[in-house]
Amino acid sequence: MRMAETEQQEKKMMNGNDCIVSCHSNSDPSTLPPPSDRPVRVYADGIYDLFHFGHARSLEQAKKSFPNTYLLVGCCNDDTTHKYKGKTVMTEDERYESLRHCKWVDEVIPDAPWVIDQEFLDKHNIDYVAHDSLPYADASGAGKDVYEFVKKVGRFKETKRTDGISTSDIIMRIVKDYNQYVLRNLDRGYSRKELGVSYVKEKRLRVNMRLKKLQEKVKEQQEKVGEKIQIVTMHRNEWVENADRWVAGFLEMFEEGCHKMGTAIRDRIQERLRGQQSSRLLENGKENSEDEEEEYYYDDDDDDDYDDEEYFDDEEYYAETYNKDAKIKN
Repeated sequence: MRMAETEQQEKKMMNGNDCIVSCHSNSDPSTLPPPSDRPVRVYADGIYDLFHFGHARSLEQAKKSFPNTYLLVGCCNDDTTHKYKGKTVMTEDERYESLRHCKWVDEVIPDAPWVIDQEFLDKHNIDYVAHDSLPYADASGAGKDVYEFVKKVGRFKETKRTDGISTSDIIMRIVKDYNQYVLRNLDRGYSRKELGVSYVKEKRLRVNMRLKKLQEKVKEQQEKVGEKIQIVTMHRNEWVENADRWVAGFLEMFEEGCHKMGTAIRDRIQERLRGQQSSRLLENGKENSEDEEEEYYYDDDDDDDYDDEEYFDDEEYYAETYNKDAKIKN
């Protein structure tokens, strides 16, 4: 039944050809020419553990190797992978299912062989095998490169690796931050036994995590305080500049006000002084006029009194004078 579905899909791709592809010319003389009467069957294989966009890009390149391509993807089972490469994170069924959900994949071949031979190529009617050109060590001991055979027979199609991403890199990130992931899963409900962590280690991890969170909070507060200080410093500089303008404006207004006030006080004092001087002049004028009137005013009675006071008898005067001289001589 699967073969029937495969044939139907191949016919549909031959008739429709609605995929956008980037064709690669057959520049290598050792590579066999592709068939022209049917879709080119390209095979790519791998472990595809923790399926990521690096895997997807390699499959995209394989799919776009030719204008009309039928992509088959082989995936090794757990026994073969653990024997020749090592332990995987995902099971074989999980890895198969991940490949089935990739849009570039037309067919998944489970239990793929570690080393490709002519029998496998003939069984699945494979025209080309797509992989990057770097030699992939054959841990089984069959050869130096698992793709050595297909390269010799001219059925190898090169793809490019995506730098910066690989399953090993992802595992390395997890191992590097192992303690954080342990605490993450503990907080999500996993038990320490499920995670293979002892009671003492769990407590130590939690204490260290609390200390780390406390340090992060302290650092965050320090950053906030630093921002506040910068804002205060900025406002202080603005306040100092404004204060200088305010003080200068105040002094200018104060000086102008003092000048006006001094002028007003001076004018008021001068006005009061002029008023007092005018009053005194009027009073002095009245007194002088009264004195002049008294000086030139004569009373006849006064003249009579004067005449009485100044009149005396000559005989009495000589008698008194003579008596005084006689007493002195005696």
